[in-house]
Amino acid sequence: MLALFVLLLCMTSSFSASNRGAGAAGPRLNNDRLYKFSYTTEVLVDRAKGSKDGSAGYRISSDVDVNLVWRDPSSKDDQLIQLVISNVKIKNVAPRSAKKNIFQGATTQSLLGEKKLAALERPFMVHLKNGKVSSFYCYKAEPASIKNLKRGVASLLQVQCRSGKVIENDVSGRCTVEYKAAQGQVTRTKALETCKTAETGFTTYIQVLGVSGESSSVTVFTLEDGFIKSAIAKETHILAVNARRTTAAKIVSRQSLTLVAIEAGPFEAAGKNVASVVKSLDEKLFAVGVAAEKVKSQCKGCQSLFEHWQAVQKQFEPDSLSKAIAPRSFLALIQSIRKASKDEILQVLKHSSKTALPQVVDAVTSSQTPDSLDAMLQFLNFADPKGMVLQERFLYACGFASHPNERMLQALVDISKGKIGSKDIKESVVIILGAIVHKLCQKGGCELPTVVEVKKMILEGPDSTQVESDIQMYLLALKNSLLPEAIPLFSKYAESEVGAYCTISLTALQRYDVALITDEVKQTVNRVYHQNRRVYEKNVRAAAADVIFSSNPSYMEVKNVLLSIGNLPKELNKYMLSKVKDILHFEMPASKILRQAMKDMISHNYDRFSKVGSSSAFSGFMARTADATTTYSLDILYSGSGVLRRSNMNIYGASNGALLHGLQVAIEAQGMESLIAAKPDEGEEDLESFAGMSALLFDVQLRPVTFFKGYSDLMSKMFSMSGEPMNVVKGLILLTDHSQVIQLQSGLKANAEFQGGLAIDISGGMEVSLWYRESKTSVNNRGAMVVTGNVTVDMDFVRTGMEVSFETEASLDFTTTVQFSEYPFLVCMQMDKTTFPFSESLTKYESLPSGKSYVSRRGHKQLLPGSEFPLHQENSNMCKRVFDSDW
Repeated sequence: MLALFVLLLCMTSSFSASNRGAGAAGPRLNNDRLYKFSYTTEVLVDRAKGSKDGSAGYRISSDVDVNLVWRDPSSKDDQLIQLVISNVKIKNVAPRSAKKNIFQGATTQSLLGEKKLAALERPFMVHLKNGKVSSFYCYKAEPASIKNLKRGVASLLQVQCRSGKVIENDVSGRCTVEYKAAQGQVTRTKALETCKTAETGFTTYIQVLGVSGESSSVTVFTLEDGFIKSAIAKETHILAVNARRTTAAKIVSRQSLTLVAIEAGPFEAAGKNVASVVKSLDEKLFAVGVAAEKVKSQCKGCQSLFEHWQAVQKQFEPDSLSKAIAPRSFLALIQSIRKASKDEILQVLKHSSKTALPQVVDAVTSSQTPDSLDAMLQFLNFADPKGMVLQERFLYACGFASHPNERMLQALVDISKGKIGSKDIKESVVIILGAIVHKLCQKGGCELPTVVEVKKMILEGPDSTQVESDIQMYLLALKNSLLPEAIPLFSKYAESEVGAYCTISLTALQRYDVALITDEVKQTVNRVYHQNRRVYEKNVRAAAADVIFSSNPSYMEVKNVLLSIGNLPKELNKYMLSKVKDILHFEMPASKILRQAMKDMISHNYDRFSKVGSSSAFSGFMARTADATTTYSLDILYSGSGVLRRSNMNIYGASNGALLHGLQVAIEAQGMESLIAAKPDEGEEDLESFAGMSALLFDVQLRPVTFFKGYSDLMSKMFSMSGEPMNVVKGLILLTDHSQVIQLQSGLKANAEFQGGLAIDISGGMEVSLWYRESKTSVNNRGAMVVTGNVTVDMDFVRTGMEVSFETEASLDFTTTVQFSEYPFLVCMQMDKTTFPFSESLTKYESLPSGKSYVSRRGHKQLLPGSEFPLHQENSNMCKRVFDSDW
């Protein structure tokens, strides 16, 4: 019996010895031992596919001594450990010649400074509980950058010995982490997208114009005798512009902690708990938290906002708006404004020339800081009708805002309730309110108090007034808001007796997700197209047909539309035939069901599909790349007398499944038959003479512009018509706006700023010659675009980073010439793109506070040939006849 007891005792002892550390939650240190490690961390920035040798960056290396200070007698996994960093060196990551090496001849003390080096080498303590860093102790007065580097070292001591997912706190923030344990090795994968930090950034609401990123963080621990033998970490972040993914930046951070030797060390200290032990050893040590602290960057010798403005003000004059220097200066000025106070911003506004001031208003409003908004509200007087240009530029910039907040919305609500000197500005305020509501709802802010207030106002607006212009204003605001609650309202006004209400409502319904278009709404739209209850204008019926085809139509809906062709007014017949052919040619979503319906010879036959006319609909590709696709569509509808009824040009951008309605310019005319003694079409006999233009830019509907309204206004414009186009929208727009703080596990911090600016000038005109019986409409688009991406790692003693950018200047003209001396009248549509420049550049840099720097620049420029975009063959034949007759 005794022998059996001894045998079991031996077996138990043997089992315990062989599994030493197996029950440990994390690494365990032995008493009176000093663990000597070598440590390195490096950071590199480069283009997405760049190599290490060509990167900008630096490496910090040191020795790290670790020893056990105290252990809880009741728990071996509750430990207080001390770390001491020494022998610090800072060097280039890649080998460099002495001329290009900013660290050549520099010592660590000269780089960091005596105080910072002393702070870095000062001992600090970590409370390690169950393998997790519970508390971090150091001197409060130490610079934040130094404390973050220490936290980076401590992050390599945090490991658990069993597999599983946990939420951890470390220098990166509060993150979800997955551990995978194998024989003597543990792999820690950090889900960086889950990390919550105090410093947050912002990004553009529009995905096509936005920036997407990929990130990874993997640390591999090798364990021996229950403690860390080595820890190797690699963290990668790649940021790219969605529409052009070669405009990208990569940040790579590496850490390595390797055990070099184990020597005799100090004994454990006595104490009841961690706090008392720390206090007994050094009263200046405080628990300061494990998450990284914000590092305040100091800019020595930087320009003030006013100095910056004085240097670039010439680039903000109207003559520069078609050049790439304008949006580049615009983006740089925004960065300065975001760091400026309200008074500094007002100084620039008050000292700007009259011609440059509208562009400055664009920049200040686009900055979207509390100070910039306050400056604009103080600078503008909405009661003064003379300030309409600046007021509208402010409102449009709010509508295009990349990340508006509730405060901006509230400011516009206050303006709408106050005295406004111009009726046009009052309309623009309400219309832009809808655009801001849409963006806030996109980010989950639909229940914010101010959003709820605005939603109530614009939803109740159309039924609260009898004034036609006010009803249109509220409908346009709802069109911008894309509120699901507005769909029943649009459905109601789609059957209105007023053509403008119908058109706005139908074009608004076309912008909604198909899933929100119910059968009841579809029935309403079909009633409008087929005129089941009343006669509608041709352009209203054409808009209804667009909704039917874009809303996942049924077989019977499509068949009924096909059966209607041949029984429509002449030009609407031709328009619908062209629309059907365009859907089939461009393989639009409705093409499949359309082909099925066309198998029926009753709905698809020669008699029905041989109708003549000049109206047309055509879609095509402007550009196709691996990252994005740009398409255009041109819809032209004429009256039976040959006068333009509706011209609609659209440009769409698509990237990664996201769609952006980049541009829509619609010109509408009515009641002009009296000019040529022609008979109006059915349902259009009593229409007032009118011509105007409506623009939608980057998913934001702008206030429509009127060319003339009423017969007397028409005649006065006819005799004073200069042929010069009328401006619809002009200014500088912030397209891409992405700001991100990337806290690296090493304790270093990267800042990423991607911005895209557009200088745009859209104008349109309409000329009618009674003598030559010819009309001409034109839409002119001029623009210059610059997109830049900046990534910097600034540790106040050394700065490294890169800038990647591209820029272009382009113009796009759409002209329609109609000769209505005979029927069918001659129509020639032209859409021309001029030859334009395109350039890309990549700059990498490293610099020291002393002024010593290294800069590497690469880039290329090219001229892209202009072209005339192809339309259908019928248009080509018609253009030949028009120009032959002119000759």
